Order: sequence, then structure tokens, then C-alpha cells
Amino acid sequence: MAVRRAVKAVLIDLSGTLHIEDSAVPGAQEALARLRRAPVAVKFVTNTTKECKRTLFERLKKLEFDIKENEIFTSLSAARSLLEQQQVRPLLLVEDGALEDFTGIETSNPNAVVIGLAPEHFNYQTMNTAFRLILEGAPLIAIHKARYYKRKDGLALGPGPFVTGLEYATDAKATVVGKPQRTFFMEALRDMDCTPEEAVMIGDDARDDVGGAQNSGLLGILVRTGKYRQGDEGKINPSPYLTCDSFPHAVDHILQNLI
Repeated sequence: MAVRRAVKAVLIDLSGTLHIEDSAVPGAQEALARLRRAPVAVKFVTNTTKECKRTLFERLKKLEFDIKENEIFTSLSAARSLLEQQQVRPLLLVEDGALEDFTGIETSNPNAVVIGLAPEHFNYQTMNTAFRLILEGAPLIAIHKARYYKRKDGLALGPGPFVTGLEYATDAKATVVGKPQRTFFMEALRDMDCTPEEAVMIGDDARDDVGGAQNSGLLGILVRTGKYRQGDEGKINPSPYLTCDSFPHAVDHILQNLI
């Protein structure tokens, strides 16, 4: 890894790191306030596709996080940008609550498939429609390929198994736009006036948050909240720069050792 400089930017995952559904991780609000008093830029980066950015922002404000809507960078934003670049008409397999972020995108007579986390749409009929479109040449765009995520009632399947099923059935290869893709992290850092070597990522997903960040040149801190399971830190190479109990502990380390 390149020689480190003082950290100038911190990227923070949301679901599983700062909150789980409508409950904040204990101490996360105060830890974020302490981080904001330091000379670092902060951005919140998420693969969440269950809800649009506005709804996510309102959820975080209700949980009393000090956050601005323009500080949130989502995989939905990255997916929309790709659709606009490719000028395609997507079959959108996302939750209804996320559709607001695709307002203005033409979806009639679709010639592309976009798949996120959409439990209400993961049925045989809809998946078969996607399957047939891909066989006819439609590109498959995965907002992300997470294996699972954390809900209040336990772990739940993410979109990854459904994306992989479509790849298997069609011999197609999905274009992934969210974490852990390097382009996602580079776009998140674009307006933060720093290099990857001057940034750190905090998240609960060893592969998508930490592995993706470290493969892009950032430091990665894995927290043992959310979807974390014992031994996750051994599933990526290189292993996380740091594994700690929670977001407040990650902030403690940054303030004491990286600034």
C-alpha cells in the first residue's frame, strides 16, 4: 500500500454502521459530532436501494444525526448516471420507495435491466421478464451485489443472489455500479479534495465496504455491528486496516492516530 498521508476525508457507510432500520448504533450521533469537529471532510456512502435519498435523509434526521442531504452518495445515484450515459430504458427492479431517484428516466418498452434490493418484486414472473430481456441482449446493471444485509429481525438476502441467478441463467455478466467498485469510491471522493491515500472508509461489510475501499487505495475500518459476523475480517486480502467494535470506536482511532 502507498505511503499514508494524514487523513483528510472519511467515508461512512450508513445501514449497519450508523443505524439499523430506525435504530441508531449506540453512541453514533455523538461520535459523528466529534468527527465533525476535526479537520476532515465527511461523506456518507451507501448501497441502500430500499428507499430514495430524500427518505433516507429524513430517516437519519429523525435519528438526530448531524447530516446534510448533499453529503449522501448512493449507489442509486451512480446507477442513474450510468443509465443516462448509456441512454437505455430500464426495467427497474427496485423497491417502490427508491423510484423517486429515477424520476425522468424513460422506462417504457425496456431494453435494460436494473436490479437492486427489491423483495416485493423478486417473484418468478418479474424475474422471468428480466431473464428474457437479457437473453434478447439487454444489459444487466446491478446497483450492487451484496450477499445479505442486517434487519432488526436478523440477516436477510441482498440483491447479489438474484443478480447471480440471472447471470447464471443468461451467461451474461452484470455491470455493478455500487460498492465495492473502484469507480464508486472515486466518484464519492471526487469533490472532497483528497487522494484515496488520504481517505478512510468505515463500514460493516468486509467485502463491499472495506475490501472495495482498500482495493481503491483507501484505508478500511471494519465495525462489528450490522451485518458483521465473526471471522469476516479474514475474508478479504489485504485484511482490514482496523477491526473495532463500533462506529464510535472507529472515530476514536481516527482522531487519535490518523489526523
